[in-house]
Amino acid sequence: MAIHRRKFNPEDDLGFGTKAVVKTQRLINQDGSINVKRKGLKFFSTANTYHSLITMNWFKFWLVVLAGYLVANILFAMIYVALGPGTLDGTEGTSLFYRFMDSFFFSAQTLSTVGYGHISPKGLVANTIAAFESMIGLLAFALATGLLYGRFSKPSAKIKYSKHLLVAPYKGGKGLMFRLTNLRRNVLIDLSMEVIFSYNEEINGRLERRFISLPLERKKVSVLTLSWTIVHPLDDDSPLKDMTPEDLENTGATFAVLLKAFDDTFSQTVHSRTSYMYNEMVWGAKFQPAFDQDEDGRLMLNLDKIDDHELVEI
Repeated sequence: MAIHRRKFNPEDDLGFGTKAVVKTQRLINQDGSINVKRKGLKFFSTANTYHSLITMNWFKFWLVVLAGYLVANILFAMIYVALGPGTLDGTEGTSLFYRFMDSFFFSAQTLSTVGYGHISPKGLVANTIAAFESMIGLLAFALATGLLYGRFSKPSAKIKYSKHLLVAPYKGGKGLMFRLTNLRRNVLIDLSMEVIFSYNEEINGRLERRFISLPLERKKVSVLTLSWTIVHPLDDDSPLKDMTPEDLENTGATFAVLLKAFDDTFSQTVHSRTSYMYNEMVWGAKFQPAFDQDEDGRLMLNLDKIDDHELVEI
């Protein structure tokens, strides 16, 4: 085994325990989410629902908002239709379909408190339902506004990582390295990086998951202005000094990347996570420069070149 055995340090455990994982499964997904399925959670929970709406991507969020808006209007439209033809004054439809469409658009006006005045409720029951729908609309739009504010105001780091983990020449030897940069115009300061190497190891006839915090050339930077190349020297102190691609594949090796920084815009600490698997490593390669200078001598960073690399001999 080319991976040097070391005494297990519980502090390096990412919280996944020692149970071995399948080679094709990541502990941390590339987008930073934790690759764990939860069972036993309640189908509906206010806290979980709020968290899901705040953290889901924008496409899903707008899909949920649109679906909720349509479902609410359809339900109230069905109620107005069920009350009978004389429920709404000003409707022109005679067939069931046109009556439903008139009721649907009246519901949309009532829910948003617009009320164009062309259609109006008639009778105590219809007016009561319309009043209730107006209240629901006010609460729903207030909730949607709060969710939008929460999504926009939530501090987060938008970090772009190189797609590959390189084994490259480094100070006469070899180094394990990847590169990252900030995708936003804000300033990140006091950045600290931790890389956890994990692999399956056979102990007393059973496979267990081991975690090792890899020593880095530089664990902290004061300001992330351009790109930052993270380097783990493959020297005598490295647990991966004599590693081979076969060793990493056989042990289901993964590399968890944990970044912490201070966002100068929000004055709050932000985090970013990603991971690399053994099959995302390129052996014998080095990164190409991702920045240049313009005619005035000002530095220019090309975000599309973060993963650009060339093959070399090591």
